[in-house]
Amino acid sequence: MSTALLIIDIQNDYFPGGKFELWDPFPALETTERMLRHFREENRPVFHVQHVSGSGAAFFLPETDGVKIHPRLNPLAGEQVIIKHTPNSFFGTDLLTELQKNSVTELVVCGMMTQMCVDTTVRAARDFGFSVTLISDACAAKDLEWKNRTIPADTVQAIYFASLSGSFAQIMTGAEYLDRPAVPC
Repeated sequence: MSTALLIIDIQNDYFPGGKFELWDPFPALETTERMLRHFREENRPVFHVQHVSGSGAAFFLPETDGVKIHPRLNPLAGEQVIIKHTPNSFFGTDLLTELQKNSVTELVVCGMMTQMCVDTTVRAARDFGFSVTLISDACAAKDLEWKNRTIPADTVQAIYFASLSGSFAQIMTGAEYLDRPAVPC
């Protein structure tokens, strides 16, 4: 049994000055940094997922600063970077193959946007048989609009965490995960 950290789409366009700024992304970035530091110290596998949009998209455009992984999470040599073009990190990528090559059975997930790529990837991971822990304070969302009504990002987060909890993932904070008793590699 091997546990890997999966960091989904924490890219510049989601931060202030980017083309698709999320609500309060910095706490999620800070928690993800702590998780990344922990996995590196434990010498556990880390996978970075980077969304690259096609032409005509509003953000994550190729060869822009916005498409880059946030500099505070720059991948190190030996850490896989999976390029995707859809919300599902498994679809059309070699993520599943790479996880299997590394004998990964458990995923710890951090990422953006909760209501799109994080949700889709967590559900797919479960379908592939992975045990998933979603780090709630290492995720960020955006307000949604529905029938002339704004649904605040914090409500969006709560709804998605509630719907994923149990059937698809164990939901916990970064501190809860890091304060657990050590599990052998």
